Amino acid sequence: MILQVLLLVIGFIVLIKGADIFVDGASSIALNFKLSKMLIGLTIVAFGTSAPEFAVSVKSIISGNADMLLGNVIGSNILNILLIIGICSLIHPIYVKSNTVKKEIPIVMLISGLLFFLVRDDLFVKSINEVSRNDGFIILLFFTIFIYYLISIMRNKTDEDSDDMAKFGIGKSILFTLFGIICIVIGSNVVVDSASKIATILGVSQRMIALTVVAFGTSLPELVTSIVSIKKGEQEILVGNIVGSNIFNIGVVLGIPVALFGGVPAVGFSVIDLIVMIVASMLLFLFSFKDRKIDKFEGVIMLIIFIVYYTFVIVG
Repeated sequence: MILQVLLLVIGFIVLIKGADIFVDGASSIALNFKLSKMLIGLTIVAFGTSAPEFAVSVKSIISGNADMLLGNVIGSNILNILLIIGICSLIHPIYVKSNTVKKEIPIVMLISGLLFFLVRDDLFVKSINEVSRNDGFIILLFFTIFIYYLISIMRNKTDEDSDDMAKFGIGKSILFTLFGIICIVIGSNVVVDSASKIATILGVSQRMIALTVVAFGTSLPELVTSIVSIKKGEQEILVGNIVGSNIFNIGVVLGIPVALFGGVPAVGFSVIDLIVMIVASMLLFLFSFKDRKIDKFEGVIMLIIFIVYYTFVIVG
């Protein structure tokens, strides 16, 4: 137990330092190539911080721990919005661009709603709830629409509203970004492995470990990267990271393993888990739509819902 706690602390240190380097590198890439920081957040940062979820999902489905895969995705998406956006809004109001409110956040709501209907087979036929291989292909098909959207804005949009100079040259920016991703993945893997072992020693169930320890552990890259981003004033990277990560989590982290290795049962998850995931994305939209920012009060609402939900998970 003492060794696992020590590894947990070391993992956190590597993760935090990696996120700091990663944000600087990603921001410099955007400035060097005159790209929107939102685009960088939706792609490089989102994909990089979703790498731990993907690694855990592939490992889970191969080892036969299907509950871990689905719980990881659902839990991470809830944490990304309710916890991470909630915490960051307490540090500084989060300003959201009009295009993000109109296009990118609705994509999160749509793909979250899609997952709800794909999981809840009992709504249509008397069947065991699962995400089947065919469902995996449907998710990947939907994800290709998002990829097409990214390609379209990559062709047409640059960071027209920034006169900032890049902190590093192109080569150093790419090197720092890659090094940051490596540190994030290594740090989060150490945290997840040690935390999971600690939870197992304490006799916690697979579903609870998936929705809490693993979901929190694999969301640490998003959490730390977002906090670093808000402190550095990189709000577009923050929002792009969360929005992109939630889409990647369903489209890639869940879609690819299921399509490749077969379906996963969802009998261990209640409808509440899925509803909270959808409600979180709707709140993100409503709060952003109101005045293009998420303030402290709205952040507190998110955190209260987060606490109530996880109280239900732990007690129930």
